[in-house]
Amino acid sequence: MSDAAALNTVLVVNSGSSSLKFALYPRSTGDEPPQALARGQVDGLQPGGTLQLRLPGQAAQALAPAGADGNRHGAALAALQAHVDRAAPWARVQAVAHRIVHGGPHYRAPVALDDAVLALLATLEPMAPLHQPYNLAGVRALRAAYPNCLQVACFDTSFHSTLPRLEQRYALPTALHEQGLRRYGFHGLSYQSVMGALKRRSDKALGRVLMAHLGSGASACAAQGGLSIATSMGFSALDGLVMGSRCGQLDPGIVLHLWRQGWTVAEVEKLLYRESGLVGVSGLSADLRELRAAARAGHTQAQTAIDLFDYRLRREAGSLGAVLGGLDLLAFTGGIGEHDHATRAELVHGLAYLGVRLDAAANRAATGEAIAPIHAADSSAEVWVVPTDEGRVAADAAWHLLDSLPVGRTALL
Repeated sequence: MSDAAALNTVLVVNSGSSSLKFALYPRSTGDEPPQALARGQVDGLQPGGTLQLRLPGQAAQALAPAGADGNRHGAALAALQAHVDRAAPWARVQAVAHRIVHGGPHYRAPVALDDAVLALLATLEPMAPLHQPYNLAGVRALRAAYPNCLQVACFDTSFHSTLPRLEQRYALPTALHEQGLRRYGFHGLSYQSVMGALKRRSDKALGRVLMAHLGSGASACAAQGGLSIATSMGFSALDGLVMGSRCGQLDPGIVLHLWRQGWTVAEVEKLLYRESGLVGVSGLSADLRELRAAARAGHTQAQTAIDLFDYRLRREAGSLGAVLGGLDLLAFTGGIGEHDHATRAELVHGLAYLGVRLDAAANRAATGEAIAPIHAADSSAEVWVVPTDEGRVAADAAWHLLDSLPVGRTALL
């Protein structure tokens, strides 16, 4: 196919410790953004993992590590490129947009990636050790795979750059605050996606909105006028809600206590990021679906983990509702938020004192496949299930940067 007939696209990549997720997007036109032309993920990148390519609606395909040295990321990139070429052979990748968890105090908006930006982002790795190192490894690999494309960093912290002064501040000495020890907030690409979808469908989207991104990572965000004004996560992605393997809100005295007992920094970090949350409380699994099945079979610690997850969500929602001064709209997203009707019902029940009411049948019918209202007719606030599309947000950011380049120039690096 000729260059004139080719469709310009943006490749969006989310590189993690064990998986590489990707999607290919055309430019947004009109009110409803177009769906991805291709998407998938490669699992098993961690040492000892089973390398597999997962595509929508298909069985997982086993992959062999590339080369004599067993390069897993090389095999993942080859599978990504081969699938994109098969699914959209007419597509021409002009930019690669990367989800980067932490932008620190430096970046409040998407930015073109170069060596200097990468070096600065690497200094933030201790703030997000489960994410940032792997995000940046993905950037380095994709820069080599697509050397003529603009590489764009899209930050989970950017959406929360509107947090008011007091929401940002910890009660620490000013000198430490000025060094960057402040509240940042995360899941921003997801919240931006949800807010965009709500604005297209509800006249209450610019009112007092509470969004809950619930998955293996979980947080809640209060927004007003479409802007983030408070959120459950803070300096790191550890704070706030109970998560799959992360502890959520924790008295820092516990960390001091463990250090006095002889725990090392590495041991405490592993405890808080990988051995706590649902898996730590249950002693069984970080997957809520598995915990519900175990609880039905009489596993008491599984039930305790579920109850604690629900309780802390209700407690945080009440706190954010107080910041908002009421509630006009509640939205659920993320793997749990989109698919687990029991969690949604539990939170809405806990907010009954605000007049929030659920349509039980609509709640059970909402599967996360499409945006859906689930509030009762007499509810004081709308309640929605909104599938998140972080990739679309990142792609739009890349298109914006591409449009700012001189005519005829598509690569900065």
